[in-house]
Order: sequence, then C-alpha cells, then structure tokens
Amino acid sequence: MMFAEDKPREECGVFGVFHHDQAAMHTYFGLHALQHRGQEGAGIASSDGIRLYCHKGRGLAAEVFKGNELDKLPGDNSIGHVRYSTAGGDVAENVQPLMARAQIGSIAAAHNGQIVNANVLRKRLEEQGSIFFSTSDSEIILHLIQRGKGSMMEKIASACRQMDGAFAFLVLTEHSLYAARDRYGLRPLSMASFDDGYCVSSETCAIEAIQAKWLRDIRPGEIVKFSEQGVQSRFYAQERSHRLCAMEYIYFARPDSVLEGLNVHAARKRSGELMAEKDREAGIRGDIVVGVPDSSLSAAAGYAEAAGLSNEMGLIKNRYVGRTFIEPTQEQRDLAVRMKLSANGDVVRDKRIILIDDSIVRGTTSRRIIRLLKEAGAKEVHLRIASPPLRWPCFYGIDIATKKELVSARVDPVKLSEQVEADSLCFLDVADLERIYGQDRCCYACFDGHYPSSLYDHKEEADPAG
Repeated sequence: MMFAEDKPREECGVFGVFHHDQAAMHTYFGLHALQHRGQEGAGIASSDGIRLYCHKGRGLAAEVFKGNELDKLPGDNSIGHVRYSTAGGDVAENVQPLMARAQIGSIAAAHNGQIVNANVLRKRLEEQGSIFFSTSDSEIILHLIQRGKGSMMEKIASACRQMDGAFAFLVLTEHSLYAARDRYGLRPLSMASFDDGYCVSSETCAIEAIQAKWLRDIRPGEIVKFSEQGVQSRFYAQERSHRLCAMEYIYFARPDSVLEGLNVHAARKRSGELMAEKDREAGIRGDIVVGVPDSSLSAAAGYAEAAGLSNEMGLIKNRYVGRTFIEPTQEQRDLAVRMKLSANGDVVRDKRIILIDDSIVRGTTSRRIIRLLKEAGAKEVHLRIASPPLRWPCFYGIDIATKKELVSARVDPVKLSEQVEADSLCFLDVADLERIYGQDRCCYACFDGHYPSSLYDHKEEADPAG
C-alpha cells in the first residue's frame, strides 16, 4: 500500500497521432509530456492500415518503452495512455490502451475520466453475454461500441449517449482515429495539426512538446473522426455544457497548458493575487512568500507580486525520491515527508511566512510542512490555500478521498488552522474561482456538492450524512 499523500491523485492522460510516419515515437513523446497525469502504467497502440499493434505495461513511459518496443509499433496512426488508477484499481489488466477484435474489425481505446453509471452498464452488458477481462470502467466503452449499429461513428455516438460522467477517449481502428469528449466537458481534450496529419491530447503542453499547431478544443458532446477523407465532426448529445473540472486549473494540469482558452499558470497566478487581496483587507502581513512545490509555485508568484513581498524558495523538493511505502510508526511517516521535502533554514529563519498551497485533503501533510518550517526557525506560518475547502468526493476520475476522509467536510477553517498548527488559515471560495475562470465554465462539485450529472450508485457516498 502506498504512502497516502495529502493531495488529490492524478487522473490519466491520452495522446494520439494520425497520419505521421513516426506516429508511435511522437505519441511516446506526448506521453512523456503528460506523465504528471499518471505514473502507474503506460501504453501505445498503433495501426499500419492492416492490423493493430500494442505495447503497454506498468510504470512510467520511459520504463515501459526502455528498449526497442517502439520499433514494434509500425504504422502512421497511434494512440497512447498514461494511467493513474481510479475505477478498477492498479492491476496489469487495466493498463491501456485496451484492445478488442470483432467482426467490425480491431479497435483500441484509451480513456481519461470515470463513467458514473459504469456498474449499471456492466451489469446490463454481462446479462447480454459480454465477458470482461479487466475491472476498469474503460472496457465498457469497447463493449458498447461493439454492440452498436451503423458506421463506426454511429457506434461511438451510441456508446457515448449511454455513458454518463466524465470521459475524454480515443479510439483507433485500422484506418481511422476517433476522439470523443463527455457532454459536460469535464475532462480536457484538444486537437492540433501535425505536419500533414493531426494529433489529439489531454493537454496542450504535449502538443507543444512535439511542435504541433494547436487548432481547437474538442467541444463537450463532440466526436471527431480523423481519416484519409479528412476531419469529420458530429455531436452525439443535444444537451451540452462547459463544466471543465476546476482541479485541472488548481492542481492537475501542467502550468504551460492552455485549457478552454485560459493558461494554467496565469489562472494559478491570479488565484495568488486574490489571496493577497484578502490578506490586505484582513491586515495579515508576512515577510516572505513560500510556495509548496510544484503546483503552488504559480500562485505563490501571484501572491508575492500583489503583496510586494519576496517570493522565496523556502521549501526544497527532492525529485529523486520514489514512492514511499507506509511505515508502522508516526516517526517513520514524518521521515518519509522529510525525504521528499525539506525546509531552507537560512531563508525561513525568523520570518513570518505566507505559505501557499493548492488544496488540503486530509491535513496531515500540511501539518508536517508547517512543522518543518517552524523547526527550521520560522517565526509564523500563515497557510493560504488557492482553492475552496474540499468537502465532497469526486466521481469523475480524480481520486479525491471519501467524504469521511476530507478534513474540511468535518472541521471549519478555524479548527483546521489549529490542527495543522498554522498561525492562520484562509481559503479561496467558489466566487473567487469564477472571477478567474469565468462564470458557468467549471465543475466545482468537490467544493459545493453540485454535481453536473446523476451519480447512480455513488449517491450514498455523496450523501451529507455519509
């Protein structure tokens, strides 16, 4: 069992290339750029126009493709996936892309997100004779497509209409590549031109990595087909909305990505500016600003600029520490945090620190970081969170803990400040996020409990009494 960090866990990332003579290699580079979205498994499927090929395994992309595996993935079209397990768990059978061969031909699928009615669909499909080889909800996509009628585009549209929740997925056939996005736009997906072909990616940072030219975001409820006949698009749902997951901006996406027209670094920097405004009104003043690496560094820069304070490297992250297993004593757990993060004593000593972090899940790591700073000589530590309190679990592909584990669902900010041993604690609120991202553009369910879809079997988990 892994050491439980006080952060939401990454989702997954998908990347595809159509009509390029080095499709698998560029897909591999794309997965490298998306590695922050999942470190538990990676895979690539390719097509040479006759058949599909696939190589995948557990671990980082560089670990899975460390030999000549890319040479075994011929063809001009490919899709890839980096995985963090949400539904289904971390087992080899769930590593994607998932492959299927049937009378309609061979297909491979790579999926980011979580289907909230997966249990309902799986039960129905099993009653109809489907046999599942993995525990991932992503395999449901393949079964629904196979049972559809008409062209492949119509089969995929039928599958999308039956699924609810969050998904951005790619489907590869012998001759075409399809990209689909859920009707709420919860998970990001963009398309770009690439030499004489195209690529599709969860984030624009991977598009930049292979020097492709961004064209546009794939719209909520849209399916895009890339084939020798060109690019075709259709909407499978009449009711559509823009509800991109706010945690993409706050934590998950790389700072150099652009989501729905908004640069992630700029959004995070603005959140720091808003926190500085709140502290100015409250009369809170620090000597230096310190961001918790890495996702909070942009917000720290925004706070420091707005407050006229020095933005210092008061915390140092050890980038060469691997995953840490849970140890039997509290002392060993604290040591595990120190292996990953250390305080820069000469910087923080005798200083009033404005400590910027992006979120609090359980509160345990926040307390350990504050202790690190105070043991290094910090005079005061004022914790500022660049998001609202996490009070509700997520069912759309982010491993935010159950409601019982979310400390803000049980404790108010004043009590939480005492628990984490901060001199003060302040969060942003949803209205602040709407000032940054724009109104009616994001899903804030983990903050306010307003889920954009039905929750099906998950209703009890979201119950306030749960």
